[in-house]
Amino acid sequence: MKQYRVGIIGATGMVGQRFATLLEKHPWFTVTALAASSRSAGKTYKEAVGDHWLMATPMPKSMENMVILNAEEDVEKVASLVDFVFCAVNMKKEEIKSLEEAYAKAECPVMSNNSAHRMTPDVPMIIPEINADHIAVIDAQRKRLGTKRGFIAVKSNCSLQSYVPAIHPLMDRNVTKVLACTYQAISGAGKTFQTWPESVDNVIPFIGGEEGKSENEPLKIWGHVENGVIVNASSPCITSQCLRVPVSDGHTAAVFVSFNKKLEMEEIISRWENYKGVPQELQLPSAPKQFLHYFREEDRPQSKLDRNLENGMAVSIGRLRPDTQYDIKFVCLSHNTLRGAAGGAVLMAELLCAKGYLD
Repeated sequence: MKQYRVGIIGATGMVGQRFATLLEKHPWFTVTALAASSRSAGKTYKEAVGDHWLMATPMPKSMENMVILNAEEDVEKVASLVDFVFCAVNMKKEEIKSLEEAYAKAECPVMSNNSAHRMTPDVPMIIPEINADHIAVIDAQRKRLGTKRGFIAVKSNCSLQSYVPAIHPLMDRNVTKVLACTYQAISGAGKTFQTWPESVDNVIPFIGGEEGKSENEPLKIWGHVENGVIVNASSPCITSQCLRVPVSDGHTAAVFVSFNKKLEMEEIISRWENYKGVPQELQLPSAPKQFLHYFREEDRPQSKLDRNLENGMAVSIGRLRPDTQYDIKFVCLSHNTLRGAAGGAVLMAELLCAKGYLD
């Protein structure tokens, strides 16, 4: 595999920092540009972040003295220094849309962690193990943008990264209804217990916009490419509630599922344990060897014990049993800033590299 030069747009934020740590020793990718807001532009990465480094591991030495570029004003310069960028910025939705399209039109592909383009019909929203075939829509997107290399690909919301992978191996049984209650870590809000003391010993029963994303984004992921756009699936019917809980990392979901064609419990577990996607077949660097892990212990998965499974890229499932209102219920867990954010975007980029879209 060739080596790729990459940039991080939004490098000073929590997800940007996570990108930096994941890319420090990546076998395919080398960080050659960092960009952020005008407040950070012109400073070194170390100066710009200051005391706000939020990762457990130190800032990569190779990036400490890199000078931050202006994410909005230096688009052409960033594009000249990289083969593609990862983007995780804190801006208004329309501003993010414009920014990402500006990079794409500068012939710089964008691997987006933002929500702005998730429902754009010709922008693939990829969970690599589930809908890798959606990358085919990129050709139509390039025609719309008038680009040869440039395009935007997005990863889905972190709240559904645990339960959508668990439901996916059951979809051939005509899943009709899903109820998903998510219990989401504070890092999903870009916070730590030090920066958000109000979250300690507290449960907050509202996360703005999260339930709509949790109910609608899966239908795009389970959709199909047709006439240059992604046509959303018409089922299952999904309802959700999303709560912020006092956990540092790891989103847990309590999931209830009904389907037309029943399955025995052991067959469901077997489907989970044996499921493989394109990343496993291609042996991509960030891909977990086993995507879905089922725990037979009655008190697993637990965020503290299981969120870092397979470098935080696996999904943990447990407590499968029949339900009185739905057919089955279970609990699942994913690491929200790894599988759910930066790690998922890196895996998406690896998939696109392997398929030739970033050459």
